[in-house]
Amino acid sequence: QVQLVESGGGLVQAGGSLRLSCEYSGRTFSNYAMGWFRQAPGNEREFVAAIGRSGSTLYAGSVKGRFTISRDNAKNTVLLQMNSLEAEDTAVYFCAAVRSYSSSTWSYPRAYDYWGQGTQVTVSS
Repeated sequence: QVQLVESGGGLVQAGGSLRLSCEYSGRTFSNYAMGWFRQAPGNEREFVAAIGRSGSTLYAGSVKGRFTISRDNAKNTVLLQMNSLEAEDTAVYFCAAVRSYSSSTWSYPRAYDYWGQGTQVTVSS
């Protein structure tokens, strides 16, 4: 059974940092791209960042320069380091996995095969 579990969410002040983790199991994901999405109340699910099997990355313009995505296949983990957090970053963050045929698919939620349940990130000023 494939399972993705996010952790690390919580309450942080604006300007602070937070690191999200996604641990996956049930399948070898070395050939998958791993992505992070977020969804705030009343908004659509928004692409945040993704990383391919070879380590190539893609970031949304709103987080580029502040967030860093990384992966450790040996530990079955993908991380999202979030720095200089802003109130606008408040959302539920989801981890997802997709076969990495092309980076052109990474920013589209409908392309992903597996999803976690999400973890809440709240940024206060």
